Amino acid sequence: MKNRFRFWVGVSLVLVYGVIAAGAIVRMTGSGMGCPDWPKCFGYLIPPTERSQLDWKPQHDYKEGEVIIVNEALQVAKSDFQSNANFNENNWADYTKHDYATFNSLHTWIEFLNRLLGALGGLATLVVGGLSFWQWKRNKWILVLSWLIVFGMGFQAWLGKTVVDSNLLPFKITIHMVMALVIVGLLLYLYYISKQKNELPNPSKVTKQLAVIALVLTLIQIAMGTQVRQFVDEQINRLGEEAHALWLDPAPLLFYVHRSFSLLVTALNVLLFFLLKKMNYPLQTMYYVLGMIGLEILTGIAMYYFDFPFSTQPLHLLFASLLFGAQSYLLFHIFQPKHNNT
Repeated sequence: MKNRFRFWVGVSLVLVYGVIAAGAIVRMTGSGMGCPDWPKCFGYLIPPTERSQLDWKPQHDYKEGEVIIVNEALQVAKSDFQSNANFNENNWADYTKHDYATFNSLHTWIEFLNRLLGALGGLATLVVGGLSFWQWKRNKWILVLSWLIVFGMGFQAWLGKTVVDSNLLPFKITIHMVMALVIVGLLLYLYYISKQKNELPNPSKVTKQLAVIALVLTLIQIAMGTQVRQFVDEQINRLGEEAHALWLDPAPLLFYVHRSFSLLVTALNVLLFFLLKKMNYPLQTMYYVLGMIGLEILTGIAMYYFDFPFSTQPLHLLFASLLFGAQSYLLFHIFQPKHNNT
């Protein structure tokens, strides 16, 4: 049962990272409003593929909540009914959460797949919650954390709804991203405490402090990155999606701070690597940390000097999330060295 539990924790973690990657692709492609309602998409469980599916039709069976586009505005069916030969506005209500009423099949299906991954992640964490009852006698925190994650996924779904309802307000997107990292951290800790116990060397106080500072700096770096990304989004809206070379011309001051800050993050983690190596501490996780930092830097260079090559933006965010996860997992081992093996 223990191995099955850890397997599902791992599945949940992979799916949550998949949602983070999908969310980054949604933002890169401008697909955030591909489904303008929530949790359905234009009122459908399986979204439409053509614009004509959203036109009003005579002698057609409509279901409550189904959406059509009339005069460039969304209309929602008040109840189940069959339409007559003429449009009857009494059967319909205005969609009032926002005024976005554009259909783009690519954007719709990218956003739908993002939601589908989120739903699968939610189901996986629900399985973890169910299996955690068998871990109660072994470690009560496993049950508590498992259900905290389940409720966290529910809260994250609600945050996704607020993002859509707000027509993609930037600060709500940022909160949505932060909550995803919180869930990643909780899943990693759950994976850690459910693992075989082995003794490790006890790092010095200075090493532990450096590990904490390194994680905090990464979080600051991610926060600055979201603000730079917001600036880029505004530039895209102003200049168009084809003007890649102008998105950071001129770049805001925060971009240069964000770029220079990466040197500090790198230097601190390299120092942490050598301190751990000196005491013969297992370095597998630390290699992963340094690898993610390297990939972060490479994608950052590509975006700035090569005008945002395709996929570099979502990869940059994904690598940052993986870096956060690796640093968090390292911290769990460093602060409880007698409990596990990296």
